[in-house]
Amino acid sequence: MQRRRFVLTATSALAAPAVTSAQETLKSAKATYRLVTLSRDLEQPWSLAFLPDGRILITERPGRLRVFANGRLERTPLSGVPKVYARSQAGLLDVCLHPGFAQNRVLYLSYITDGPGGAVTTAARAELGDGGLRNVTPIFEALPRRQGNLNLGSRIIFDRAGLMYVTCGDRFQMQQAQDLTDLAGKIVRLKDDGSVPPDNPFVGKAGARPEIFTWGNRNPQGLALHPETGKIWEVEHGPRGGDELNILKAGANYGWPLVTYGVNYDGSRITDKRSLPGMEDALRTWVPSISPCGLSFYTADKFPGWNGSLFTGALSNYALFRIELEGERYKSEERLLDGRLPYIRDVRQGPDGLLYLVTHSDDGGLFRLEPA
Repeated sequence: MQRRRFVLTATSALAAPAVTSAQETLKSAKATYRLVTLSRDLEQPWSLAFLPDGRILITERPGRLRVFANGRLERTPLSGVPKVYARSQAGLLDVCLHPGFAQNRVLYLSYITDGPGGAVTTAARAELGDGGLRNVTPIFEALPRRQGNLNLGSRIIFDRAGLMYVTCGDRFQMQQAQDLTDLAGKIVRLKDDGSVPPDNPFVGKAGARPEIFTWGNRNPQGLALHPETGKIWEVEHGPRGGDELNILKAGANYGWPLVTYGVNYDGSRITDKRSLPGMEDALRTWVPSISPCGLSFYTADKFPGWNGSLFTGALSNYALFRIELEGERYKSEERLLDGRLPYIRDVRQGPDGLLYLVTHSDDGGLFRLEPA
């Protein structure tokens, strides 16, 4: 069978490294650990979520929702997944459980649909039944639709108040990130049924979409809830350089493309501005790009030295980055798994206190980091 090429960014992807032995003992500055392979039978996995009964849900970009249970990947995908537009970066992307999932069995999917006018990032609400999804209801579209399948955002997270955030990339049309009538290049905040909270920052303001929570974002690819403050942290892709780590603030403008440390993919300048009044500066900017993807705070005791660290996959570096913080300030970082896994698309802390990863490639896998 001809192998499909994985598209990392608008530029061509690099050759991916082979996965190394699962039994190798690895060392970081504050932990010794092993990389354990749980499955290598996934096609371009994008996200994962842990069910209360111990099973793991995993999205595959071509449009399948898989289940890992009892130490193996179940062969049959869950039924009822909505039809997706699967091309380049588009497809079935994030999966997120409702805060009350244990009682209501509700979850959310982000995915790309195609139709008159082009593709759009979509979020749907569904119920998990035996063997599949039911009552699947689209509740949000990052309008307007447009042509293309790059910079789609698509992460979902709930805050402590039970409100849902969905990231919307700029669709490779950078100026739209500064247009408040357009949802491209924004992060939106919604109620769990897709309606708009009345205290959203742009509710009632002429010339602005009421769903918007933040703007001037390029391609947000990771969201995480701070375990102490409850604030939402975010990572996003810059162009060629200029990836960012941010804390979300209601109504804040994160500057893209008026402010950036990056340049166009052909090397031409976007702007010489690194900061502007009224716009939020990033906590950390990466030049060259690491392509951060997935975001998770570590709060468990299996790796005491990592407690309080922030983890993100680094697609361009074939690595997992561990970021140390001082309050709400960036302190330092280190690369883990350097060159050992291709395209870490998501990282999550499991209920067992271990870290789980998925790798976005045609022979993608589910992996776990364990103490050694």
